[in-house]
Amino acid sequence: MSCCAHRQTPASATPLDGAARRADIVRIADPTPPPRIGFSGGRSHVGTLRPEIRSDGEGLVREVRLRPFAVDAAPVTNARFAAFVAETGYRTEAERLGWGPVFRGLLADPSAHPPSASSTPWWVYCEGAWWAEPEGPGSHVRDRADHPVTHMSWADAGAFAQWAGGRLPTEAEWEHAARGGLAGDPRFPWGDREPDDADFLPCNIWQGRFPGDNACADGWLGTSPVGAFAPNQAGLHDMVGNVWEWTSEPFMIRSASRAARLRNRQAAEASQKTMKGGSFLCHISYCYRYRIAARSGTSADSGSSNTGLRVFYD
Repeated sequence: MSCCAHRQTPASATPLDGAARRADIVRIADPTPPPRIGFSGGRSHVGTLRPEIRSDGEGLVREVRLRPFAVDAAPVTNARFAAFVAETGYRTEAERLGWGPVFRGLLADPSAHPPSASSTPWWVYCEGAWWAEPEGPGSHVRDRADHPVTHMSWADAGAFAQWAGGRLPTEAEWEHAARGGLAGDPRFPWGDREPDDADFLPCNIWQGRFPGDNACADGWLGTSPVGAFAPNQAGLHDMVGNVWEWTSEPFMIRSASRAARLRNRQAAEASQKTMKGGSFLCHISYCYRYRIAARSGTSADSGSSNTGLRVFYD
């Protein structure tokens, strides 16, 4: 099971005319970047000595040495992505294809979409869904300018990062930034305390029984404004929860085991890249990937209603 949507072709998909939302895009466009947090580099590590999902390869600890780098204090917002589109005319993969995966619980009328026969029936392959209309025609981001942009494929994320003068991170850089200076092997950007669905709500994840019952104790069913939750020790918001963030690296498990070789072959055949951080759909009982060491291999062309990006810089 997965809280990540993987690209598959719906029964019929018609291209969406992005001009229909041009006025909305221009109206919310704001190129102002968030603060940029610098890291001096040096010795660091990838992975954890306390793995939870061993099949993802998160328990394979690897020592690394990092060059100095910087990172945006928050994920890319709809407003900032709108400025990119307004200036360049860029069309995302979801816009060109004319559809995108949407979490069923976000749709205005979920019953209008027939049940999926897949192993993840909570995903609807919605015609007309793209970043500016994230739940399909009739939805919009006018009132979500400060929320993270969604429906980002790996290519979309890379194109924006290049426009912003940056790049996508390595997995090691992402984990180092998420720890934010905390020593050792912290489970989360704030330490080891587990979110509890009631009183300790440090990030935007699911509360309740997935996928049908979200108590929304943190105040959000879908994405939340960037900065709505406290930053880590280094000043970075939403390093876990809210939206998944792409890295620059192909998904790979660094092991010679038979299971790892099989998983790596599958990842290579599907052109999967590594994503980090989890999203608003994660929960300890279902998709326990809002931990620093957690990782997901997702097809590079797969953008969905919980997939965004963050920009890193040399």
